[in-house]
Amino acid sequence: MLKLTPAERSELRAEAHGLSPVVIVGEGGLTPAVTKEIDASLNAHGLIKVRVFGDDREARIAIYDTICAELKAAPVQHIGKLLVIFRPKKDAIKERSETRGKGMREVTIVKPSASGTKRPSVTKVMIKGNERVTAGGSIKRAKPRQKSAKKSMG
Repeated sequence: MLKLTPAERSELRAEAHGLSPVVIVGEGGLTPAVTKEIDASLNAHGLIKVRVFGDDREARIAIYDTICAELKAAPVQHIGKLLVIFRPKKDAIKERSETRGKGMREVTIVKPSASGTKRPSVTKVMIKGNERVTAGGSIKRAKPRQKSAKKSMG
């Protein structure tokens, strides 16, 4: 289980105030499917709210402790049937989102031979963000955005 300082916990409580519950634990309790969904939500968001149905306070506390222990998350807040849980996002997710759509990227182009009997030609090409590879294997640049005739008149 992750430990937070009181200042960190206070900051996370304030951040979680506007959030809606993303996972709901029903009468079936904490099933493996619910645990998997909570794990996926923590990976995506880092800070989530979970709503637990059922009137037994001890059962809710047990579910809260189980979630935090199994998923290596930190308990932030428990108000009534709402649980606030925090786990830092994974670095791999951050890296993937930072590199998307920027700069040059390497593309492999495979063209079949003209006669069809020889091996296809394979070339690796660096293309810019505004270029694409056509079905025939040639590189095309994106067309400039159309300008409004009405806006250019006045």
